[in-house]
Amino acid sequence: MIGNRGDMSAFAESYVREDIFMQQARNNAAELGTLDPSPAVGGLLRFVVESLKARSIVEIGTGSGVSGLWLFSGAASDMVLTSIDTEREHAASARAVFEESGISSQRFRLITGIIMEVVGKLADSNYDLVVIRPAADLMDLIHAANRLLRPGGMLFIDHALSGGKVADPTQRDFESISRRDGIRAVKEDSRWSSTVLPIGSGVLLATKL
Repeated sequence: MIGNRGDMSAFAESYVREDIFMQQARNNAAELGTLDPSPAVGGLLRFVVESLKARSIVEIGTGSGVSGLWLFSGAASDMVLTSIDTEREHAASARAVFEESGISSQRFRLITGIIMEVVGKLADSNYDLVVIRPAADLMDLIHAANRLLRPGGMLFIDHALSGGKVADPTQRDFESISRRDGIRAVKEDSRWSSTVLPIGSGVLLATKL
């Protein structure tokens, strides 16, 4: 095994550059206390969208709008984003930054409500990508994602490793257990082909077979 040389995480995080609107959204995040992707994870979101040529995306956990901006940065002009959050302030932040960056309001739906109730109303096999950020109801959300995705569509779980806590079996808090169980469920489910990446706070990627 080759030993680590240099700070790979810092290198990965500085590999991409965020525009002024992403920076503005991050400033909002500091005030709102939202859960948003790191720059490296944002770059991965863009890469996934470009690779899938995604036209229809569901995001669970709108945050301040950072993630949505990264998704739009890799998308074709006809991509539509449905983003769901429990907090109206989060949706308001995302809407403001989307509009300021020139994204047409016809290209996004920002829905505030009880996550599982909203997700339950979305159409089966209608989406190319599902992004999940919160730990609450993660197992149910993973199951719902399989229903929502087209065959070949991708599940993207951000903060999957809770910044390393999931990999530490002594961590028994709710978030660590929820994310640990979610990763195990995807790995053991033959309907998914999956991998875990240690960037940002951890990412799980899974393709619906």
